[in-house]
Amino acid sequence: MNTGILILRLLVGLLVASHGVQKISSHLGGRGLEGGTEEFRADGFRGGVLTALAAGGGQIGSGLLLAAGLLTPLAATGAIGVMTVALTVKWHNGLWVQNDGYEYPLVLIAAAAALTATGPGAWSLDAALGLTPYPLWWVALALVVGLGSGLLTRLVLHRAAPAPPQAAARGGR
Repeated sequence: MNTGILILRLLVGLLVASHGVQKISSHLGGRGLEGGTEEFRADGFRGGVLTALAAGGGQIGSGLLLAAGLLTPLAATGAIGVMTVALTVKWHNGLWVQNDGYEYPLVLIAAAAALTATGPGAWSLDAALGLTPYPLWWVALALVVGLGSGLLTRLVLHRAAPAPPQAAARGGR
């Protein structure tokens, strides 16, 4: 069981962290901080550079903590939060990733929640520091805070679509 949890933790954590690296640098196929900023603006978010830095930093931090198995419920909460924002961006495309849907962020959210439920396993920094086992209620807390913070971020930082010009549509009347 510990081997499976280690593999899951490393895969999910390093994918989330790598996604953050792409947001703020040209490493791992990223387009640099400017590209990350453009991506957020194209997705309708305010904040520019600060939004890209916060998202990238949140992904890197939570991903590395998950991979290391350190403060696992906190790491999962962060990953769930940033992936919830990604899910909301892709929501209008439907579920499937081949249509740029939200399948991938949903899987990462579920995997982070599952790692909170199972714990990080014996081969983790949490176990080495004697922080495990975490109580099961951490799963609910990680989901509520992670989903809530992601939705709040979307609400606060996302610009409303511009209203159609009504006067022009009615011939200027």
